[in-house]
Amino acid sequence: MTKDQALYTFWHSFGLPVYDETTVPTGDNAPAFPYITYNTETDSMDSVLNLHGSLWYHSPSWDAISAKKDQISAYIGDGRLYPIESGDLYKGYMWIVKGIPFAQRLEDDTDDMVRRIYINIQIEFLSK
Repeated sequence: MTKDQALYTFWHSFGLPVYDETTVPTGDNAPAFPYITYNTETDSMDSVLNLHGSLWYHSPSWDAISAKKDQISAYIGDGRLYPIESGDLYKGYMWIVKGIPFAQRLEDDTDDMVRRIYINIQIEFLSK
C-alpha cells in the first residue's frame, strides 16, 4: 500500500464514498450525497503535513453530518498510528492527529440544503 493509498483507506474507513478532491466526478456522474472529499500530499519522515477532508451531506439538519464528524474525531482520538503495508511486511506508518481547528461548518452558495464540514488533520509519515 502506497502513502496515497493509505490516505484513501483512512478516509474510506468511515463508510462513505470517498473522492480525491481533484477527481470528484461532475455533471451526470456527480456523486450522490453523502460522501467525503480529501486532499493528498505525501512526504518523508520529519515532515508534518496539514491535510483536510470534507464531509458532504444534503439535509435540512446538521445532525447526521455532525455524528459522522464525531465518529472521525473518536477514531483519531489523541492520535492514531496507521500502517502503510506492503504485502506481509510493514513499510511504515502514518501518524494522524487532529488539526486545529479540527472541524468547521461551511455553507454552500448554490444550495442551502448542502451541509459541509471541513476537517483538519495532521499527518506525519513514519517511513521513507
